Amino acid sequence: MVTAYITGIEVVLPNKSVNNQELENVLGLINEKPSRSKNRILKNNGITSRYYAIDPQTGKPSHTNAQLTAEAVRTLSRNSHFPLEEIDCLVCGTSSPDQLIPNHALMVHGELGCPPCEVVATIGVCCSGMTAFKYGYMSVSSGLSKNAVTTGSEVASSAFRGVYFQPEIEAKIQDLEAKPIIGFEKDFLRWMLSDASAAVLITDTPRSDGISLRIEWVEIVSFANELETCMYAGAIKKADGSLQGWRAAENPQEVWQESYWALKQDVKVLGENIISYGIQKGFAQIRDKYNLKPNDITWYLPHYSSEHFKQPLYDDLVEIGFEITFDKWFTNLPYKGNTGSASIFVMLEELMSSGKLERGDRIFCLIPESARFLYAYMLLTAV
Repeated sequence: MVTAYITGIEVVLPNKSVNNQELENVLGLINEKPSRSKNRILKNNGITSRYYAIDPQTGKPSHTNAQLTAEAVRTLSRNSHFPLEEIDCLVCGTSSPDQLIPNHALMVHGELGCPPCEVVATIGVCCSGMTAFKYGYMSVSSGLSKNAVTTGSEVASSAFRGVYFQPEIEAKIQDLEAKPIIGFEKDFLRWMLSDASAAVLITDTPRSDGISLRIEWVEIVSFANELETCMYAGAIKKADGSLQGWRAAENPQEVWQESYWALKQDVKVLGENIISYGIQKGFAQIRDKYNLKPNDITWYLPHYSSEHFKQPLYDDLVEIGFEITFDKWFTNLPYKGNTGSASIFVMLEELMSSGKLERGDRIFCLIPESARFLYAYMLLTAV
């Protein structure tokens, strides 16, 4: 196996940052009324600003996901002095593609207009950027490719605009006085997710003019065999925990009236399982597999959606005998937001650019995905 290295990371955050007071001005009100849950959710998640691919003047999308992703790849090419023409393997992950078919990676390749190369798309939620990254890593480390460019990107905001909830409002107008029109599981995510794209260059040799990150290992573990669905779109969740997909709807009108396409999250299932399965089950087996010790880690980059989860994450690590003190933690959630599949790379890019990273430092990354409880773990060494 060939040793593979991260030799470049670039991030694109669309438009100007949006603070908490500006949120509903950009996304739009639902039923012309402020959200009942927004302030409570923002207080818990600790996010004070984020970025949206929405023109704040018109309220219309300013970028497609493919355009935003291509912009990150072009920036990577320019700043890493790596011509687009030399890409061997392009792998793109997202949970918010612009369409079902063609796949997201092919649309990015079309935007780039670079020569023919291997192109692969991965789908999921927060781990889709990591599954794309692992494919690129495996391609380089196996010797099948000299290099790979992998991406994680999200343009979640376009689906959270108020206008997209109007058909459901109109279908349930009679219930207006009895209960909130939009269920908490839908409104919740409007204040949790934002937009970004990140592109990563993986090569078989390190940089000669700066720090590279040697990829020690990447592990991905699913617990879908044990747990029901937590986050979903294109479906509704039935009382028994199973999903009914949009193709099973009685008629097309039902799809819009019941907001099948809205991204939803079962917060009860989330709270009961996301930390314990990620640490006590998933990480515990990874720790044992690699004989990993707390002192082996210089920097800990946990992707979490809310500051609410920070202390429980720490407590569960302590419970399995793997305390990572807070001085080793690195996150930019409060001011760059939760950007899903791009988040871990948004953090890595900032750490690499901060001047804090030294050769020999070891970086441990944890990426949970609540869709049906998939977890990614990664160890990197600065060289």
